[in-house]
Amino acid sequence: MMTKQSLLQTIKKFTLVLMIALVSLGGATGCKSKKKLAQEQAAAEYASKVESAKKDLNSILDGTTSWSLAEKEQRFQTIKSWNLEDTDVQALLDKVEDKLARERADAERKTEEERLRKEEEARLKSETSKYDGIENYFKAIAASPDQATANEKIAGAKQLFATPDVPVLIIISQAGGFNDYDRPTTISKYLDYLKDQKVYNNRVQQVKYDTNNRITELELIKK
Repeated sequence: MMTKQSLLQTIKKFTLVLMIALVSLGGATGCKSKKKLAQEQAAAEYASKVESAKKDLNSILDGTTSWSLAEKEQRFQTIKSWNLEDTDVQALLDKVEDKLARERADAERKTEEERLRKEEEARLKSETSKYDGIENYFKAIAASPDQATANEKIAGAKQLFATPDVPVLIIISQAGGFNDYDRPTTISKYLDYLKDQKVYNNRVQQVKYDTNNRITELELIKK
């Protein structure tokens, strides 16, 4: 027969065992809850990335984004780095990659065209300034206030040419890579024409020189 003291000890042991069991059960349940919560959070983040990826990729394809080409390429690389195992996202990535490649090629073509345009402008400007000496004589002759001044300018201009009979060709139109010329004349006649008409409405297009750096042929073009 159990004494009162033995009964109390038994109750204490039972209570202790029960508390340990409850704590253990609660800990296990808590671990399972945290694991489930982590899984749910991961699933939500994945779903959010898929939705964001589809939205941005479609915007790039539709051209509804205000992003620059560099920004679109950066966004594409970011989405690609997510490694989303979604068939729709993968299909969109392929389409966007093709689109961006075409846009990049187009941008590079335009950049090259702009570079060539600027080079051509610089070349023409350089050539124009190279003929400033000739141009200034022609303008001065046309603007001369009297015959004596004009004749003085004509004498100076003729020093630039090999002979008074150097041919002067005047382009009146250009089409399809071909030039249409006015009736040929000589530098002597052209200088007299400038003196009489008092108008210079051409521009030096091309000049040929001899070994003494004297002009042997002059090509002008109407402005």
